[in-house]
Amino acid sequence: MLNLTQHTPEINRLLSRYGVKFGIYKNNTFHEQLFPFDAIPRVIPAEEFARLEKGLIQRVDALNLFLSDVYHDKHIIRDGILPGEFLYASKGYLPECEGISPPANIYSHISGIDLVQAQDGNWYILEDNLRIPSGASYPLIARELCRRASPETYRQNDIVDNRNYAEMLRETMNYVSAPGMRVILTPGRYNAAYFEHSYLAERTNSALASNTDLYVEDNKVYYRDYRGESRRVGVIYRRLSDEYLDPLTFLPESLIGVPGLMSAYRAGNVAIVNAPGNGAADDKGIYYFVPKMIKYYLDQDPILENAPTYLPFYPEDYAFVMEHLERLVVKDVSEAGGYGVVFGRDLSKEKLEELRATIQRDPRRFIAQEVIDFIDLPVMDGDHTVLRKADLRAFVLSGKTTRVWPSGLTRFSRQPDSFVVNSSQGGGFKDTWVLSH
Repeated sequence: MLNLTQHTPEINRLLSRYGVKFGIYKNNTFHEQLFPFDAIPRVIPAEEFARLEKGLIQRVDALNLFLSDVYHDKHIIRDGILPGEFLYASKGYLPECEGISPPANIYSHISGIDLVQAQDGNWYILEDNLRIPSGASYPLIARELCRRASPETYRQNDIVDNRNYAEMLRETMNYVSAPGMRVILTPGRYNAAYFEHSYLAERTNSALASNTDLYVEDNKVYYRDYRGESRRVGVIYRRLSDEYLDPLTFLPESLIGVPGLMSAYRAGNVAIVNAPGNGAADDKGIYYFVPKMIKYYLDQDPILENAPTYLPFYPEDYAFVMEHLERLVVKDVSEAGGYGVVFGRDLSKEKLEELRATIQRDPRRFIAQEVIDFIDLPVMDGDHTVLRKADLRAFVLSGKTTRVWPSGLTRFSRQPDSFVVNSSQGGGFKDTWVLSH
């Protein structure tokens, strides 16, 4: 590892050169910044990863069953496990997706599950990302550059090779594909994760397309290449939000969607990865019910726990949150990327009262959690090593089987005492080493 830290400036220079950046569009201005890389890897022992793997597969399988259920028979609502009014109030639930069965009944093909490890060693799930989770490309290219900088590091350590992500993604896309080619649909250069779109298109040998490259005819999707020739599309790994996918079905004002795409999808003539409507399962409020889903659909106890969570939607949880607000972290279910997260302990009395009043006005909009004191990892700060809070985004791919990529995106806070690690909030990232034995 010492060799890697010596090469940190050079590796970050190469990451910048290759455009490994993270863009943020805020206040009508696009800001692009380097996603800072720290060369000290997170190391996960083989036995520990094996348990994580089982728990993640269990969780994603249950979430896929839930999505199939809520867009069809709705047994979980009829059996009183999840209140229907709670589900239908979610912005991620899309009535337009009712009755649509995606190929192989897989909704979340690529799931980004965020975890933290507490000081006692236990892992907790913080969030399920089932719409368009990003981040796999960053540790992938970082490992590639680190191998170039210090090949002896990887000869001397028993690390599971993470270079199979593109193969896993390609196999997942092929498994659900209708006849035709693979396409990665990007909203364009000014998307925050545009680097990832182009990088994964190259690595999976898929076409990188914008909406102007695609058209629908007779309920089939076609890709028009630079020569003007058209080929049928069998699977689209979409990297734009549901509401922009098809202006004929969702937002009519969308300028980045493909008119008629949902008709082709509904007819079974193209697969969309991930499926539209997945937001019904990764709403932060729905997160509260995932342990119950695992028991309901799989008849199993959850292997990995949620962070202790309270749902103000329920009167007893509402009363608890109001009484203990100063010790909880409150999350706005409609926000993402670290936005809408408020630690009660950081608020003045006046701000606490304002937050109470906001929750009182719209309790469905919030969840509250106990603050997990998750572990700090060593990070290079100039020539010195400092400790910073870090989480892990694990990537779970569902195709013929459900598999966990033996790596992941470890994000860390660059500010001392901060629990917010999101790249959109200025965090950095590390490689994640899974030991082979």
